[in-house]
Amino acid sequence: MNGVVRMKDNKRKVYSRKVGRMGNSLGISLPKILAEKLNVIQGDEIEFIENDQGEIVLKKVRQMKLPDNVRPEVLEAFFDVFEEDEGILNDLRDR
Repeated sequence: MNGVVRMKDNKRKVYSRKVGRMGNSLGISLPKILAEKLNVIQGDEIEFIENDQGEIVLKKVRQMKLPDNVRPEVLEAFFDVFEEDEGILNDLRDR
């Protein structure tokens, strides 16, 4: 399912939640039925992806087990550098 919830009968189901304050951020609770369909539990990470129609899609972030010799902070620093220099890296790739 790749984290995308598909409705069997193609009927749109609407869930409503109020936005609340969570520290300095805003937050909403996830309805139990959607949490079950996304297969998420407390502590899991969810991505919010905007599609071409401007709709927001929720997707569970897949957690991978790192090899024993890779520290999470090193991998995070790598991704930070990659995001900062993505344009440069894409330009090098396209040469």
